[in-house]
Amino acid sequence: CRAFQSFFFEYDTPRIVLIRSRKVGLVNRAVQLAILAYVIGWVFLWEKGYQETDSVVSSVTTKVKGVALTNTSTLGARIWDVADYVIPPQEKNTVFVMTNAIFTLNQRQGHCPELPDDKTECKEKSDCVPGYVSSHSNGIQTGECVSYNDSIKTCEVFAWCPVEDDYHIPRPAFLQEAENFTLLVKNNIWYPKFNFSKRNILPMINATYLKNCIYDSQTDPFCPIFRLGKIVEAAGQNFQEMAVEGGVMALQINWDCNLDRAASHCVPKYSFRRLDSKDSGHTVSPGYNFRFAKYYKDSEGNESRTLIKAYGIRFDIIVFGKAGKFDVIPTMINIGSGLALFGVATVLCDIVVLHCMKKKYYYREKKYKYVEDFELVSISES
Repeated sequence: CRAFQSFFFEYDTPRIVLIRSRKVGLVNRAVQLAILAYVIGWVFLWEKGYQETDSVVSSVTTKVKGVALTNTSTLGARIWDVADYVIPPQEKNTVFVMTNAIFTLNQRQGHCPELPDDKTECKEKSDCVPGYVSSHSNGIQTGECVSYNDSIKTCEVFAWCPVEDDYHIPRPAFLQEAENFTLLVKNNIWYPKFNFSKRNILPMINATYLKNCIYDSQTDPFCPIFRLGKIVEAAGQNFQEMAVEGGVMALQINWDCNLDRAASHCVPKYSFRRLDSKDSGHTVSPGYNFRFAKYYKDSEGNESRTLIKAYGIRFDIIVFGKAGKFDVIPTMINIGSGLALFGVATVLCDIVVLHCMKKKYYYREKKYKYVEDFELVSISES
């Protein structure tokens, strides 16, 4: 008792003694019920906290089909098949379909005038610098000033001649019929933790159905053959507009599987979106394009080429997903975490009652009783 007295007399400050409050008990039980609802409803039912999970391992192969006819002054009448417009023939999880192009025929290495711009136009020889080349040059300047046409002179270059003129992109797109081409996507997935594998050509799909079906989210949601125009349309875009300058589309395959159910319930879900920006804030260098050339040699060994600047749509097949299956360890961990939350119910209750409620001062008076030191001494002596 003397030690108790000396402790409180040494510090001349008020002391706090806790008292029980019926109101606080009711709030405490309400907080506990909320925690219980969170653990059962969110952790176990919605998030499936009783399951072990694994991420998908995937492989994708693609095949495009379709034929188009063009008739232009440059190439004449010509049939375009898969070997012409799918470049390159195979890529990893990606396929590029050419929809527009600028052709520069019969190029040979030699001397010719450069394309006119503010850095290549000239009036006399001194305006051209021998050996000069910039990142936008088609060749190396020879130092001569030559006629580009009747009204313009440009610096001469040593290059593949005639140089490419890509100032004017064909409108409408060169291969408008690409909208009706089809894309077959074959996707195999594997969840190594559960040794579970499947593919997007489901067991119910036979050869007859596969030859005639086209994916439709309502009537044929599991058909792995997609019409290119429908892919772009499903992403909220216009195919013919996109075909002019090209773009990048995502074909997403989602494999979210609950392996506590039958394997037949594990099925792919397809979605589509445009990946490259197409809005008023991104007007510089829009779309998607690249160049390639086809080389030839005549009987005398002279080399020439056809340069093609290809615009088109690149389709990226993106596979993602998660599988879950019951396991004792995550179940016990989440149960333990839920029980631990009940320990903080009292703390949460105090915070709510003493700081957030309208009658917080009333509850503070009921919860705490301030006792001076001499009262505590009297109590201890008695």
